[in-house]
Amino acid sequence: MSDSPNDARAIVATTPKIDLMLGFPIDDRRAHYEFMKPLLHDRESTEDFEFPAQYMFKQPPHFAEKPDKIAHLVELMDQHGIAKGMVGTNTPGDLGHRAMQRHPDRFFGSYEVNPNLGMEGVRALMRAHDEIGIKAATAFPAGMNPQVPINDKKMFPIYAKCIELDIPICVCAGVPGPRLPFAPQYVGLIDEVCWYFPELKFVTRHGCEPWADLAVKLLLKWPNLYYSTSAFAPRYYPADIVNYANTRGADKVMYAGYFPMGLSLDRIMDELPGVAFRDHVWPKFLHENARKVFKLDD
Repeated sequence: MSDSPNDARAIVATTPKIDLMLGFPIDDRRAHYEFMKPLLHDRESTEDFEFPAQYMFKQPPHFAEKPDKIAHLVELMDQHGIAKGMVGTNTPGDLGHRAMQRHPDRFFGSYEVNPNLGMEGVRALMRAHDEIGIKAATAFPAGMNPQVPINDKKMFPIYAKCIELDIPICVCAGVPGPRLPFAPQYVGLIDEVCWYFPELKFVTRHGCEPWADLAVKLLLKWPNLYYSTSAFAPRYYPADIVNYANTRGADKVMYAGYFPMGLSLDRIMDELPGVAFRDHVWPKFLHENARKVFKLDD
């Protein structure tokens, strides 16, 4: 670990960062999560909350309407030393794609897959790769309608196509924040996927809790399995993951935030130096591992 909190703060402040879950300021948070509404049954989620996991996050960021969301996000990235950010993009010309075109050195894209569409979902992933130039696929098993478990046969064509395209897939794992059944995201399901598809670069999202210890076992077992810290304030990073990164897992754990969904960049960067990473882990965690796994130098 760093000799002092001040040392860690200096390392975080001066090390360029790659954020594997970055979004643009949200004007209407409810509308942003409209896709999830059919899956939510409790009154707070459907009527009271601004966003489905609101009960888990204190003071999520709010914004006055911004005429240029891309410029605003670049300004925030500059303030916090974020060299590159992965943003979602679905179609040519959408906000994420425009950001990639305007700032190819700052943004790279990911595409949210829908295995319920069968081969059309596979073709959509191919088009996003060929027409937009995405660097990754993403999946939210518990948030799909109907839900699709991590090891479901409907996911297999998507996994195979990711191998062919040589891109990683980032998959939410562990109990989801929104009040949805967690079974599709049980961390143990990842084992079968890695067994069938050992070439697949599989990156977990959203913590893997309460099975972080199981995630560590699988990270040790499977060479192409990785962990990202999305949707967790740094003070709540699982201790099993921090210990793993400090020992045998320095090359397997990567930084991802949760802006603007539930966390501000101010809070993330203020809390990061408190994470008990050893000095040699920080550059790998903040940018080197992501650069390798997502092939950002190609």
